Amino acid sequence: MLLWRSCPTQHLKQICCCLCPERCFKKSSESLESLADNFEAERELGSDSSDEPTPLNDSGSFSRKPSTSSRRSSCSDSRRSSTPCSDYSYGYRRSSSCTSTVPVIDMKPIEFWPPNTNQETVQPKNLTRRYTPDSGQQDHKLQPKLYDVTEQDPVLTDEEKLALYKLGKIHYALKYNVDDQTLTVRIIKAIDLPPPVFYDETRQDMAHSNPYVKICLLPDQKESRQTTVKRKTQQPEFEEQFVFHVPFQEAERRMLYLSVQDFDKFSRHCVIGQHTETLSGLNLIKGGHYWKPLLPTTQSFPGRGELLLSLNYLPSAGRLNCDVIKARQLLQTDIHGGSDPYVRIQLVVDEKVMKTKKTTTKKNTLDPVFNESFSFNVAPSSLKSVSVIASVWDYNSKGKDNFVGQVIMGKHLSGPSEVTHWTRMLESQRSPVAQWHTIKTREECDKVYASLKHNS
Repeated sequence: MLLWRSCPTQHLKQICCCLCPERCFKKSSESLESLADNFEAERELGSDSSDEPTPLNDSGSFSRKPSTSSRRSSCSDSRRSSTPCSDYSYGYRRSSSCTSTVPVIDMKPIEFWPPNTNQETVQPKNLTRRYTPDSGQQDHKLQPKLYDVTEQDPVLTDEEKLALYKLGKIHYALKYNVDDQTLTVRIIKAIDLPPPVFYDETRQDMAHSNPYVKICLLPDQKESRQTTVKRKTQQPEFEEQFVFHVPFQEAERRMLYLSVQDFDKFSRHCVIGQHTETLSGLNLIKGGHYWKPLLPTTQSFPGRGELLLSLNYLPSAGRLNCDVIKARQLLQTDIHGGSDPYVRIQLVVDEKVMKTKKTTTKKNTLDPVFNESFSFNVAPSSLKSVSVIASVWDYNSKGKDNFVGQVIMGKHLSGPSEVTHWTRMLESQRSPVAQWHTIKTREECDKVYASLKHNS
């Protein structure tokens, strides 16, 4: 209490400044010495005017016993600073208790904001550029075509479609058997088919078509069926039925596809018209008969089928193995019934046929299964100049065999599928690699070979 009565207000501020750890350490040594001298002078004046005696220390001089808070702050300051505590005693000596071990007090800095406050810097928002119509600069020009409303094609009735396209009508029936889980498609007949389109002026049968119908359930085009060919008629009567094994829920998601095609003995078949029907909107269990008009198609010529081949090369033995597994949906070349197909394999080295082999003939089928293997001796050095030609033929006992199509692999390739198959065979030697190939005509193979030769 004597300390606060004897000290003026100005010196109290200096003492508080010195007792603060952060501000005390920032002051220089000269300022601290001057502050100590001033505090000593004030202490002597205060001791003379005080009525209460001051105790003597060991040396016989008057000294004031510092308070508890003063001792803690001074000892704490001495620990944190590199300067000893005795150098800056502020006019009084340290007692013996200060020399003892003093617990370290963690003094946190004073915070000038309330607790639990997010100290995030707020960045000002970037000013966006506003559109001014008078600026004269247009970043994007309006395109009126994007805002044009295209009128949808009007929904035509069956009579209007028949009068517009004039491709004839087809009569068919559908019936689903729940017990067997089979869908029966019955092709009855077609009427008013247009005359054939002539691609060869030397043809003699120019008055009538040779129609037949191909049936499949989209999107599955692999399991397709085909009727027999009716010769020289525009009013064919088929009366044939086909059974598809498919669950009822799956059948409702399918789409019936009927394609009426014109058979050509020169293997240049053409599509007369087509009809598609979504099965979900029909009562399949009850069944029914339907007359539908034929519509034009973008596919002028039907496909020639697909061929499944397997290749395997053994570099140590110098042997190339080619397996003919099966074919499907082959183009019919015999007007009297199904084809009698077989496959011929030719090994070509530097555009010269070195060896020819062929499979057995499968009677009256468009989906033959062969499962026959052929081996050719090919050295590893000559593998880059080798080509394999797999051609499909229809056997004819009364004349020359009919050519269906072919597939070329190796140096001369007939398409991207053949490139992939040959590359896979080279990368996985000693392991057979099987792949389906689309059968092509000679003209198509020649075009692909010419383009590859031109690019190389």
